[in-house]
Amino acid sequence: MNTLQIDIIEQCKQNNRTAQLKLYNQYCDGMYAVAMRFVKDSLEAEDIVQEAFIKAFAKLNQYKAEVTFGAWLKRIVINKSIDCLKSKKQHLQELEEVHLKVVDVNYENEWLVDDTITLDTIKDAIQKLPDKYRYVVMLYLMEGYDHQEISEILHISEIASRTQLSRGKSKLKELLIPMRNGTRS
Repeated sequence: MNTLQIDIIEQCKQNNRTAQLKLYNQYCDGMYAVAMRFVKDSLEAEDIVQEAFIKAFAKLNQYKAEVTFGAWLKRIVINKSIDCLKSKKQHLQELEEVHLKVVDVNYENEWLVDDTITLDTIKDAIQKLPDKYRYVVMLYLMEGYDHQEISEILHISEIASRTQLSRGKSKLKELLIPMRNGTRS
């Protein structure tokens, strides 16, 4: 993080509204995009971003610069997005870890996608996944989190994260096969 960024954050800690506005303007569009990937509703995404910034400014003294401010804020946005989705659904169906199998994640070549399938088609297919798979797939494939981080965000074990990712990818593959053949389900 550069010294200008550190200076702005220090000013924000002192409740400097100009610095807070600078930080907001720097990150609001990117955080909105993150929220939209989860909630798919522009008004909800805007609310999530606003709430995330309010929380970030209120908890700024807890920010230790171990990660970039953007990564720290993104985590808040993702948590707020998932909370929003959970409150809509009342509660996610939890998989009992006893029934989960440990999966081998060393088969990345199996996930190469046919060149005829567009990114939008893949995103549409991800939205059709059951929540328990969709969240893990999005956090892993789209947001770049590892299983330890996903387990902390979703309050599941790393084994559950790996299993849900594996099952989510399998389900995604099933959804994409008809799309590759030119038909949509």
